Amino acid sequence: MKIFKNIFLILIFSTAFSSCYDNVISSIPDYPVRLQLNLTTTYPTFKNSVNQFLLFEKRRFETDYIGFGGILVYTGFDGEYYAFDMACPYEAKNTIRAYPNDLGQAICKECGSVFDISYGIGNPSSGPAKEVLKRYKTSISGDVLYISR
Repeated sequence: MKIFKNIFLILIFSTAFSSCYDNVISSIPDYPVRLQLNLTTTYPTFKNSVNQFLLFEKRRFETDYIGFGGILVYTGFDGEYYAFDMACPYEAKNTIRAYPNDLGQAICKECGSVFDISYGIGNPSSGPAKEVLKRYKTSISGDVLYISR
Protein backbone atom coordinates (compact mmCIF):
# COMPACT_ATOMS: atom_id res chain seq x y z
CA MET A 1 0.00 0.00 0.00
CA LYS A 2 2.79 2.41 0.93
CA ILE A 3 4.57 1.66 -2.38
CA PHE A 4 1.45 2.60 -4.34
CA LYS A 5 1.13 5.80 -2.35
CA ASN A 6 4.75 6.74 -3.11
CA ILE A 7 4.34 5.93 -6.80
CA PHE A 8 1.16 8.00 -6.90
CA LEU A 9 2.92 10.96 -5.28
CA ILE A 10 5.83 10.69 -7.71
CA LEU A 11 3.44 10.66 -10.65
CA ILE A 12 1.58 13.71 -9.34
CA PHE A 13 4.77 15.71 -8.79
CA SER A 14 6.35 14.69 -12.08
CA THR A 15 3.19 15.68 -13.96
CA ALA A 16 3.00 19.01 -12.18
CA PHE A 17 6.64 19.88 -12.77
CA SER A 18 6.93 18.54 -16.29
CA SER A 19 4.53 21.10 -17.72
CA CYS A 20 6.31 23.31 -20.19
CA TYR A 21 6.24 27.09 -20.67
CA ASP A 22 5.27 26.51 -24.31
CA ASN A 23 1.95 25.03 -23.17
CA VAL A 24 0.69 28.40 -21.95
CA ILE A 25 -2.66 29.21 -23.52
CA SER A 26 -2.50 32.59 -25.20
CA SER A 27 -5.11 35.00 -26.50
CA ILE A 28 -2.73 35.52 -29.43
CA PRO A 29 -3.59 32.98 -32.15
CA ASP A 30 -1.00 30.54 -33.43
CA TYR A 31 0.43 31.81 -36.68
CA PRO A 32 3.44 30.42 -38.53
CA VAL A 33 6.80 31.64 -37.26
CA ARG A 34 10.05 31.12 -39.13
CA LEU A 35 12.83 33.64 -39.15
CA GLN A 36 16.57 33.22 -39.71
CA LEU A 37 18.93 36.03 -38.73
CA ASN A 38 22.58 35.97 -39.72
CA LEU A 39 24.31 37.61 -36.78
CA THR A 40 27.59 38.14 -38.62
CA THR A 41 26.67 39.57 -42.00
CA THR A 42 23.21 41.09 -41.51
CA TYR A 43 23.02 41.98 -37.79
CA PRO A 44 26.62 42.18 -36.52
CA THR A 45 25.90 44.74 -33.78
CA PHE A 46 23.17 42.50 -32.36
CA LYS A 47 25.53 39.57 -31.81
CA ASN A 48 26.83 39.28 -28.23
CA SER A 49 24.94 42.41 -27.19
CA VAL A 50 22.84 42.94 -24.07
CA ASN A 51 19.48 44.71 -23.82
CA GLN A 52 19.21 45.22 -27.59
CA PHE A 53 16.26 44.46 -29.85
CA LEU A 54 15.21 43.94 -33.44
CA LEU A 55 11.64 44.44 -34.69
CA PHE A 56 10.08 42.55 -37.58
CA GLU A 57 6.69 44.03 -38.35
CA LYS A 58 6.75 42.94 -42.01
CA ARG A 59 8.23 39.96 -43.78
CA ARG A 60 11.69 40.55 -45.29
CA PHE A 61 11.63 37.49 -47.56
CA GLU A 62 8.99 35.08 -48.87
CA THR A 63 10.33 32.42 -46.51
CA ASP A 64 9.83 34.59 -43.41
CA TYR A 65 6.82 34.08 -41.17
CA ILE A 66 6.44 36.62 -38.39
CA GLY A 67 3.61 35.34 -36.25
CA PHE A 68 0.43 37.27 -35.49
CA GLY A 69 1.63 40.80 -34.77
CA GLY A 70 5.28 40.72 -35.77
CA ILE A 71 8.34 39.54 -33.89
CA LEU A 72 10.39 41.30 -31.25
CA VAL A 73 13.83 39.70 -30.96
CA TYR A 74 15.63 40.67 -27.77
CA THR A 75 18.97 40.01 -26.09
CA GLY A 76 18.26 39.80 -22.40
CA PHE A 77 20.37 41.07 -19.53
CA ASP A 78 21.67 37.50 -19.31
CA GLY A 79 22.97 37.64 -22.92
CA GLU A 80 20.44 35.08 -24.19
CA TYR A 81 18.30 35.62 -27.30
CA TYR A 82 14.52 35.77 -26.86
CA ALA A 83 11.66 36.27 -29.31
CA PHE A 84 8.13 37.47 -28.63
CA ASP A 85 5.04 38.17 -30.68
CA MET A 86 4.62 41.93 -30.66
CA ALA A 87 0.81 41.74 -30.38
CA CYS A 88 -0.44 42.86 -26.97
CA PRO A 89 -2.24 39.90 -25.37
CA TYR A 90 -4.73 42.21 -23.66
CA GLU A 91 -5.81 43.83 -26.92
CA ALA A 92 -5.34 40.62 -29.00
CA LYS A 93 -5.21 42.49 -32.33
CA ASN A 94 -2.35 42.16 -34.78
CA THR A 95 -2.21 45.93 -35.30
CA ILE A 96 -1.82 46.81 -31.60
CA ARG A 97 1.72 46.04 -30.57
CA ALA A 98 4.02 46.24 -27.58
CA TYR A 99 7.28 48.04 -28.36
CA PRO A 100 10.51 47.71 -26.36
CA ASN A 101 12.28 50.44 -24.44
CA ASP A 102 15.82 50.69 -23.03
CA LEU A 103 14.75 49.34 -19.61
CA GLY A 104 14.09 45.73 -20.66
CA GLN A 105 10.36 46.28 -21.06
CA ALA A 106 7.84 46.18 -23.89
CA ILE A 107 4.95 48.65 -23.66
CA CYS A 108 1.55 48.66 -25.33
CA LYS A 109 0.65 52.27 -26.03
CA GLU A 110 -3.02 51.37 -26.50
CA CYS A 111 -3.79 49.82 -23.09
CA GLY A 112 -0.66 50.94 -21.21
CA SER A 113 0.44 47.42 -20.24
CA VAL A 114 4.12 47.01 -19.47
CA PHE A 115 5.82 43.63 -19.96
CA ASP A 116 9.16 42.64 -18.45
CA ILE A 117 11.27 41.10 -21.23
CA SER A 118 14.66 41.57 -19.53
CA TYR A 119 15.16 37.84 -18.87
CA GLY A 120 12.91 36.43 -21.59
CA ILE A 121 9.66 35.85 -19.73
CA GLY A 122 7.39 38.68 -20.92
CA ASN A 123 5.39 38.96 -17.68
CA PRO A 124 3.04 41.92 -17.33
CA SER A 125 4.35 44.24 -14.63
CA SER A 126 1.67 46.94 -14.84
CA GLY A 127 -1.47 47.80 -16.77
CA PRO A 128 -4.57 45.72 -17.43
CA ALA A 129 -2.80 42.77 -19.11
CA LYS A 130 -2.68 39.59 -17.03
CA GLU A 131 -1.16 37.37 -19.70
CA VAL A 132 2.50 37.10 -20.76
CA LEU A 133 3.65 38.08 -24.23
CA LYS A 134 3.54 35.11 -26.57
CA ARG A 135 7.05 33.70 -26.69
CA TYR A 136 8.74 31.92 -29.59
CA LYS A 137 11.61 29.45 -29.60
CA THR A 138 15.12 30.62 -30.39
CA SER A 139 18.15 28.53 -31.24
CA ILE A 140 21.53 29.40 -32.58
CA SER A 141 23.71 27.44 -34.97
CA GLY A 142 27.00 29.01 -35.87
CA ASP A 143 26.20 32.64 -36.61
CA VAL A 144 22.54 32.10 -37.48
CA LEU A 145 19.75 32.73 -34.99
CA TYR A 146 16.62 30.68 -35.73
CA ILE A 147 13.19 31.71 -34.47
CA SER A 148 10.22 29.35 -34.65
CA ARG A 149 6.94 28.50 -32.95
